[in-house]
Amino acid sequence: MATEATVEPIDETQLAGDNGEIYLFQWLSLLQKHLKEATTDLVKASQASVEETLLRIICGSNGYPIPGRGIRNLSAKCFVLQYSRGETKTLFDTFRALLKVAGDPKASDKDVIRIAACWTIGELMAAFGSQFMSFMVEIATVSLKTFRSSSSPQMRFHALTMLRKSLENAKKALTDTLTKDIIKNMKNGIGDKALPVQRAAARVLIIMFSPEESVSLSDAESIVALCMKALDNGDQITREALAYLVGHVLAATQVARVVPAPEQQKGKKDVGNTDASTPAYAVSEHLKPLMAPGDMLSQLSSHFNKANLSRRARAGIFDFYFALLNKLGAEFVESNYALIVGHLMLEVVSHPKNSVTRYDRLFTRKVVCALLRDLIAVRMLSEQGQIGALQELSSSYLRRWPALMPGQVAPSSDVLTVALMETAELLEMLGNAPPVVQDAVAEPLLTLLSHPSHSVRVNASWALKCFCSSTPLRLPKTILFIMESLHRDIESLQSPAAPSDIDRRALGRAYGLAALVSTIPERPLYVSFDVATNVLDMATQLLKRAVEHDVRIAGVEVEVAWILIASLMLLGPNFVRSHLSQLLVLWRNALPKTSNKDNSPGRPANEWEFLLHVRESALGAILCFLLHNSPLITLDVARRISSMLNNALAFTNAFASQIAEELVLPSTEGKGPTLRTRECLLRCRVYQCFTALGTSSLTESAQSSLLQSTLSVFAGPEGDGMSAIQASIASSSGFTSIWQTADGFGYGVTTVDITDDATECLLGAQTARLTNEQVEELTTLLLRKPVLGAREHDTLSLCLPCTLGSDSLWFDPPPSPTAAVNAAIELFARLLPSQDLATTTRLVTQLTELVKSPKLDKNVGRKAAVLVNAAVATVQTLRHATTTHYRQARETLGHLQVTSTLTGFLKDALVDGDPLLRRASSEVIGRLANISGTTFLTNQARVLVDHIVSNRDPQGRAGCALAFGELYGHVGGLAAAPILKTTVNILMSLSNDPHPLVHYWSLTALAKVINAASLAFTPFVLSTLGMLVKIYMAEAHETEGGTLHNANISGDLQAFPIVCRIIDAIITILGPDVEESSRTRTLVLDLVREFSSEEDEDILVEAIKCTQHLLMFASTHVDIPDAVVRFRSHLASNRRQLKLAAIDALYQLVQKDALVMSRLGGDGLVEDLFAMLDGDPGIQGVRSVIKSWLSQTAVHNPSAWIDLCLRIMLRTNAPQKTVDAAANLDDEGQSLNVSATIGNVAQEGSSPASTSRWRTQLFALECLHEICTAVAKSARKEHTDVLFAKNRGLPIHGLLFSRIPDLIKMAFTASAAYVTEIRLEGLVVLCDVIQVFSKTPDPDYPEALLLEQHQAPITAALTPAFSSDSTPEILSAAIDACALFVGCGVVKDTARMGRILKQLTSALTEVNGNSNLKMGTLGELSPNASGMLRVSILAAWARLEIASTEQTYLLEVIKPYREILASQWVACLRDYATIRADSEFVYDSSVLSLDPSFANLGKVVLLPYYCDTWATILQAVANAMDRADGFVAAAILGQDPNSTINGTPAARSEPAPLFYVIFGLVYEALATAPSQPTDAVHLHSNVATASLGALKSLIDPRYSGKALLEPAIFREFFNLCHRIVMVENAATLVHLLAVVRALCKHFGHLGIEGVAVPNEVLPPDSVRAQCLKICAYVIRHVRHSQEAPAIIGSIQELAKMISGALSSFELVATTTVGNIREDIRGIGCVLYAELLKDETLDMDLITPTLPAFKALLSVEAKESTRDRYDQLIHGLVSSCLLNIDDMRGREGSVCTRKVNTNMLAAVVILTSIPPRVKIASGVVEHLAHLICQKLEESDDMGMIAVHCTKTLTVAATGSDLLRNCSRQLLPALVQYVARLSPRVDDDTLSEQQRAAIEEVYKAFAALLSLVTGQNRTRMLCIVLPTITLLLRPSLLPAPSVHSSAVSQLLTLAASSPTSFKEAAAQLDPKVREVLELSIRKAVEGTQAAAQSAAKPQISLRSF
Repeated sequence: MATEATVEPIDETQLAGDNGEIYLFQWLSLLQKHLKEATTDLVKASQASVEETLLRIICGSNGYPIPGRGIRNLSAKCFVLQYSRGETKTLFDTFRALLKVAGDPKASDKDVIRIAACWTIGELMAAFGSQFMSFMVEIATVSLKTFRSSSSPQMRFHALTMLRKSLENAKKALTDTLTKDIIKNMKNGIGDKALPVQRAAARVLIIMFSPEESVSLSDAESIVALCMKALDNGDQITREALAYLVGHVLAATQVARVVPAPEQQKGKKDVGNTDASTPAYAVSEHLKPLMAPGDMLSQLSSHFNKANLSRRARAGIFDFYFALLNKLGAEFVESNYALIVGHLMLEVVSHPKNSVTRYDRLFTRKVVCALLRDLIAVRMLSEQGQIGALQELSSSYLRRWPALMPGQVAPSSDVLTVALMETAELLEMLGNAPPVVQDAVAEPLLTLLSHPSHSVRVNASWALKCFCSSTPLRLPKTILFIMESLHRDIESLQSPAAPSDIDRRALGRAYGLAALVSTIPERPLYVSFDVATNVLDMATQLLKRAVEHDVRIAGVEVEVAWILIASLMLLGPNFVRSHLSQLLVLWRNALPKTSNKDNSPGRPANEWEFLLHVRESALGAILCFLLHNSPLITLDVARRISSMLNNALAFTNAFASQIAEELVLPSTEGKGPTLRTRECLLRCRVYQCFTALGTSSLTESAQSSLLQSTLSVFAGPEGDGMSAIQASIASSSGFTSIWQTADGFGYGVTTVDITDDATECLLGAQTARLTNEQVEELTTLLLRKPVLGAREHDTLSLCLPCTLGSDSLWFDPPPSPTAAVNAAIELFARLLPSQDLATTTRLVTQLTELVKSPKLDKNVGRKAAVLVNAAVATVQTLRHATTTHYRQARETLGHLQVTSTLTGFLKDALVDGDPLLRRASSEVIGRLANISGTTFLTNQARVLVDHIVSNRDPQGRAGCALAFGELYGHVGGLAAAPILKTTVNILMSLSNDPHPLVHYWSLTALAKVINAASLAFTPFVLSTLGMLVKIYMAEAHETEGGTLHNANISGDLQAFPIVCRIIDAIITILGPDVEESSRTRTLVLDLVREFSSEEDEDILVEAIKCTQHLLMFASTHVDIPDAVVRFRSHLASNRRQLKLAAIDALYQLVQKDALVMSRLGGDGLVEDLFAMLDGDPGIQGVRSVIKSWLSQTAVHNPSAWIDLCLRIMLRTNAPQKTVDAAANLDDEGQSLNVSATIGNVAQEGSSPASTSRWRTQLFALECLHEICTAVAKSARKEHTDVLFAKNRGLPIHGLLFSRIPDLIKMAFTASAAYVTEIRLEGLVVLCDVIQVFSKTPDPDYPEALLLEQHQAPITAALTPAFSSDSTPEILSAAIDACALFVGCGVVKDTARMGRILKQLTSALTEVNGNSNLKMGTLGELSPNASGMLRVSILAAWARLEIASTEQTYLLEVIKPYREILASQWVACLRDYATIRADSEFVYDSSVLSLDPSFANLGKVVLLPYYCDTWATILQAVANAMDRADGFVAAAILGQDPNSTINGTPAARSEPAPLFYVIFGLVYEALATAPSQPTDAVHLHSNVATASLGALKSLIDPRYSGKALLEPAIFREFFNLCHRIVMVENAATLVHLLAVVRALCKHFGHLGIEGVAVPNEVLPPDSVRAQCLKICAYVIRHVRHSQEAPAIIGSIQELAKMISGALSSFELVATTTVGNIREDIRGIGCVLYAELLKDETLDMDLITPTLPAFKALLSVEAKESTRDRYDQLIHGLVSSCLLNIDDMRGREGSVCTRKVNTNMLAAVVILTSIPPRVKIASGVVEHLAHLICQKLEESDDMGMIAVHCTKTLTVAATGSDLLRNCSRQLLPALVQYVARLSPRVDDDTLSEQQRAAIEEVYKAFAALLSLVTGQNRTRMLCIVLPTITLLLRPSLLPAPSVHSSAVSQLLTLAASSPTSFKEAAAQLDPKVREVLELSIRKAVEGTQAAAQSAAKPQISLRSF
């Protein structure tokens, strides 16, 4: 046992070897497990030896390994466990011993041992400090002494950590002097050279300044000042520690405290004393914070605004802001939002220092926006807080421009920009803006479009776009308003009286309009598409007019026109197609060929600017066209656009050569863009367009010149546009790094991000998490960004859909010079892979020469930028090549000429030291090795090894290590096998290097290699694990370890998370094999367990991933309850990535077994998850966890889940919601108990914590929907059936039906929300309730339905959907819900359906009008919304028509509207066909009433709605045609309904006008297979059923004429039928056979082309022959055969299908004569006989299909063919008997079934033939003999035999043959009854046997009817004694068999009294006595019953 093993003393001999550390580590792990699990007695018994051993380990006694991190952590844990579970009396001595070691100054060479002692003391004090306060002073003294005297950063760090942990519990024991000393020393520590010491000192100060009341003003100021000084050199984690400290002390100033009286000013200590001694009531009114909130924030802004502050320090101050606001908490932030925003705007954004340069301005904007958005808005503000924030931003900033009142000052453009950006973000978060926000925001956003600042105009446009996207009801009016304003502005452009800013105003409005037009594709139901055409017309007019005006006005007109056209391109091909030729002409005019005039010098600057501007604007529209209209880009269009792009590029080059010497020339406008900016933007656009266009349409020469052009932009020596003088000034001023420049240009460096998700690391440890963290690492990112993006850099970003995500280059476009570089690199990367070898070699050589160009030596910055650009371009090229041009890339980029050229450049980049270059070059080496073969691989490996061996430079070594990882990762395990050993050895060696940079990247590369090598790595697993343990013990690999320099850089290069990642990789490659080797497994488990209990969050993230893989491969060895507790604790972390990892792990556990998770986590965990979702809606994983959990457990306990969702939903919602809800409370709403809820909500509204955000509520509603769906799908009837639950005695309160009121209440709450999504989901839940519970009876009145009493609440929940703030989507869903309620059968009386039916009927009346709909109070809708709603309304009524087949009361509901419905349904199908046909022609009387010019656009919008509903409408039409509805017939025939005679139109030769329309739809639907095999199958079968149903009625000659007989249609149609038969299931084939039958009925007498076919023949191309082929196939393939698999279906469906096929045979047989009739009958019977013979089927398909078979046999045989008929019958009966005989001696279900079915079939044949048919008597006798045999067998068989006997006897009336047969059967019947008689006594008769006895009586009755006179008496002499055997007159109460026998006797006596008496007289006396007694009793009992009065009845009151 483990326990015994652990207690064993340590084996010191094992400590000496190489694996001593591993042995000790595992021994301690075992000890820890023992101390946790052993009994207290065992722990106490071994305490002395354990203590002694642990002390020796920590003190590093002789022979023991040095106690590195892993060993000291475990030892400390063991100590804590030992004293927690054992005796604590020896703890005093342990402290003494440890303090002696820790405070030994002479042991400087043994720092590791002192560190271990410090660590252990810290852990023990953290656990037991409050009991051992006496050591506090000594610990503090030792700590301070070590802090001051030691030179090791790690030693000092651990001394302070020990102090911090001790202070947490024992701070009270400090003396005043010591307290001051600690604070003083820690303040010094903040400025220490070692960053780990700074972090430790900051953490100690946080403890020292707790509680918050102890912080004084001077403390706060001094701490902020000290931390400010430390910011310049701090890394990420140090800045975080300092930020926590600053946040702590500044937040402390907000804690209310006693204000001392003015006359006695005291220090902070006195304040504390006063607080303690004075009673609370005396001072309560004098409590106030130390600083006003504004002053507190000014502590930070005053530093931020200092001159000459470094960028790092300024970023750090924002870390302080983040920490401070986090510490103050959400409640403080929400209540002081206005103050915080005011502070940031006034003291930060508006401060002149922060807008000196463009970069400063953008930097400030970025950090302020991150603070306001990512921290405050997303994480802190409740929904009500967000609404308040929008109102505050509007009233304090947006509405203040322009300043209208004297004395008012309008906010600066920077402030407005920040306010607008924040407004846009808040609007997106709110989902739909509530009315108060709409009122606050709408007007100022429109006003700000005309602001003089370009930034404000662009951001106002974006905010307006977000506003209209979230409030689409305002979209159409806003677009019209801006269009009118823009029109006015443009008209007054030329007017001399126009205001000076008219041009800027026009541009602003154009931006706003473009932004709104680009939202139309997202919100197509709200806007009429004529708007788009009007916008295009306006743009075209402007372009035509621009020619007539001067350059200034023309420039404005051109830009306005082109940006509008660009936005229209987003409407897609359906809009653009009809205007494309016009657009191509406009583009050609804007981008003409470059003439000589363009090259002539002397052109004025304003002309150059205009020409550049025109081209750039036109290219913007082309780019949008290329991105959104790919179907229209034919070869011709591509060629024409390509030539225009070449013209533009030629012009740009001409301009560059002309203006080269005047690049810094300002433009004509003082504030406008320079010519250089214009040129860059134009160049950027050209490259972007070429990239979007692709290479296919470009000639080789064009591609070559383009590549040359791009190369000169991103790698040319002059690419940064600086003059030689500027360059020399820049380089002489001490260039440090390209990333440190802050000029917004960075010497032309690219901002393309090459981070690859597959490669986890970008720059260092902290950046591995940049993608996941938001605010906290933003500042680190900004420190490495020389170029910052902003939306105003590229106005085209306004035309992007909001749903694109945050692709930074589009949403945050860089300035145009950088954008041109980015575009050049992207185009270069796209073009180079498709070049031939010569071109590739030339360009690559050119690139490497440019990097080394001597011209760059004078410009160091540009040289660095070119190197980065070249590296990024190479990475992008190879990524593109390996994904799209792999084969060609192997021949060109992988060729020796190219790789040898690149090698030198890559080597330089690899060892450069820049993290980006290191990543880029190593990836390029890996990708090149992938495409170029083994030689390159081995050469590279050799080069890297040589460099590592001969060069100790850490940068170079780190680069080479990463290159090894990439080499192996890209080439893969198999191809790179030869270098595996070398790679692993090198990386393991480098992993032990003390330099953080080297070991960090080596470990990272090793993780890559393990993942790539997979199983090939197995031999190295043990050695790798051993190395990892050693690294875990090594001082140099700790974050604080090593020299001062190493300790300072390792904060960003932490080794242990990567160690953890390697362990994870090892677990992954071992997989299930991890179970096999106990040595490997225990070491892995020990390491993972140890890392899981570390404090560092990066390690924890990786440890969680390890645990996940262990759960997968070795779950028995993982402590799951402990893991759940650990994961749950991580959910509360501030670090988003740790939360995500924990959620991922929980998801895995929930998927594995949700019930176990329910036991371990319970409701609490689910509530935690919901709370997380509420706090951060972006965490998608939470939804997955809850959904998975719910799907597994909802069926078992739906009520608990509903309670949870109820708490989430009703924990709403701010006041504006309350108002909405109250407004909707009409008399029906009162029936919901919501008034109380609303009152509570209103009270709760003040507390932000009590509200759930709308996305959380939406998810709660989705969960409710899932619950209802899961329960409905499950087989648990008790949830929906009250009586079923009651009968089983189940508790009612936990079942789903008991929660109907709650579900409806939540649907009502949702219906009153302002967010459309919530309202829609609420309607979904309401529909679920109606669907699931429509048949549930009321528990109190079972004859009534439960939902009947909920009609009023359901009506109330539906009412808000028809209010004025509703949307088309909500209306559509509400109409569906109304139809569902009306059709479900809860209320069957139309008078009582109330408002629900009224909504449906009024909607239908609207549809009948021809104009756009005006639904409810919504006003007129757009054409698209009208079209969509029409379809929805018609589909809803169609569902009622379909339901009317089951719910007949619906016929009355539909009856008054049949005429409207018929015409509209058929018109709807016609319109769908028109749209599907892609026809330009729309019928004049179309129900959509679309203008033909917009038909294409509307088509795209409406097609999905039609696709969803047309099958339902078709089904309704089919039903109506089935009912011979005259209105539908008239609609299809195109007639006036009143003219159709009696609803039955005559047959016609030509098809009806709409026949082909509907037939085409049906045909297409049937010919199209479902796309996905899962979800689509059910939908497809519904469509197929509807289509076949319609087809059955449609082929009636009244509609189809003879259209189906046209040769092409005839053949295609029957081909389709054959295909359906081969692929569809039985359920569909039943409907197909109905169609086939209808065809036979209507066209059986005709052939192809309508030629009449005589009834005596059956030509192969006749309708009959084709139909019979289908039927024969169906019957033949019910069984599995070699030709084809069996048809799939349930037994009922298959039986129905066979019956259908047989009835078609019968129909054809009936309509033919002579031999053909017998041929057809013969085929049908032979096919059926095959089924009778079959033994492969496991179901009985014969019994249910016998009636159809009988009908086929019963078709009259003509005299001429009687012989054939007789032979057929004889053969059939004989085959049945042979089949039965074949089963003799066999047993089993198949055998029984075959005997039964054949016996039944033989009887059916004999009883259905005319009496004249001759059958050999031997056959009949044999049958009788078989039946007699079977009567003696088992119950089932006996039952069948009795049934056969009865059938034969009943049918024997006219047939001598059958009379003889009956005679033979009589003895067997008597024997059968006699055999059952004894069972009456012991009451063991089964129900089946009772039924059989009833059948026997019927047989007796039939036999008696066959005989007359004397024979009848003789017959009764047999029958009466037989029946008497079942009489038991003495038994009371009488058995049912007795009663039935008596009633049978009475019947016989009544029918033949004389014979009865005669027979009774001849009976044996005993028998006669029983008979008489029974009859007498029966007669007396009947008379008594007649006299008794009827019982009173209760009549129920209807309600």
